[in-house]
Amino acid sequence: MQLGNKESIADTAKVLGRMFDGIEYRGFAHADVTALAKYAGVPVWNGLTDQWHPTQMIADFMTFKENFGHLQGINLTFVGDGRNNVANDLLVTGSMLGVNVRILAPQTLQPAPEVVALAKQFAAQTGAKFLITDDLKQGVAGTNVIYTDVWVSMGEDNWEERVKALKPYQVNQAMLAATGTPDDQLIFMHCLPAFHDTQTTYGQEIARKYGITEMEVTDEVFQSPLARQFEEAKNRLHAIKAIMAATLGDLFIPRI
Repeated sequence: MQLGNKESIADTAKVLGRMFDGIEYRGFAHADVTALAKYAGVPVWNGLTDQWHPTQMIADFMTFKENFGHLQGINLTFVGDGRNNVANDLLVTGSMLGVNVRILAPQTLQPAPEVVALAKQFAAQTGAKFLITDDLKQGVAGTNVIYTDVWVSMGEDNWEERVKALKPYQVNQAMLAATGTPDDQLIFMHCLPAFHDTQTTYGQEIARKYGITEMEVTDEVFQSPLARQFEEAKNRLHAIKAIMAATLGDLFIPRI
C-alpha cells in the first residue's frame, strides 16, 4: 500500500473504512495504526507495530493457560532483545494478568522507562512481580516459560552488533537446565520466525558471515518436547478471530 507515501494515512483510512467492517494493521510505526483508528470509523486492530504486538499476546497467554491451567503466578522469562515489541508487550500484559515476567537482556537492550512505568501500574493492581536483568542465572532460575525472539527486530539491520551482544543469551539446553524447573512445569516459546538452523537465506548468510549456525535458540531446544511455538502459532488464528468477534459489534457468541 501507499500508506503515508502517495496518500495520507487519514485519506486511506477513510477509504478502507467505507469498504470494510474492520481493519487489522501489520506494519512499522505505531503512530500509523493510531492514525488509522482515528480516521477509519471502523474497528482497527494492531496486528504488529515496532512498539507493540498485542494480538500476539492473546495467543501467547492462551498457550500458557492451555499448558498450565492458569496464569496467575506463572514465571515467564523473555531472553534476548528486551526492548522490542514482543518484550514490551509480554512485560505489560504479564503485569496485567498476574504473571511474573523477567526480561533477561544486556543493559543496552532493556525496556524503555515508559514501558517499565506502565508495567508497574498494572503490577501494583495484580500483585505480579517483574524483573529486568542482564544476569543469566537470576533471569532463568525457577521460571516456567523461556521465551525468545529474533535478535534483529523489524526495520533494523545491525546483525554484527546483535550477534556479539546476544550470543551469550542464546536459548540452549544449558539455559533450560539452569532454570531448575522440572520438565512438566517448563515450556519454550517463540513467536516465529526462528533462526534455529541454516535452512533459510538469513540463516545461511549469518553462518557465512559470523560462523554460527543457530542464533536465538538452538535446534535442539526448538525441536524438543518442551517447545510450544507451533501451538502458539496455531492459537494466533483463534485469538485474532475472537478479538474480531468481540469488538465488531452485537454478535452472538455462545457460551460453551
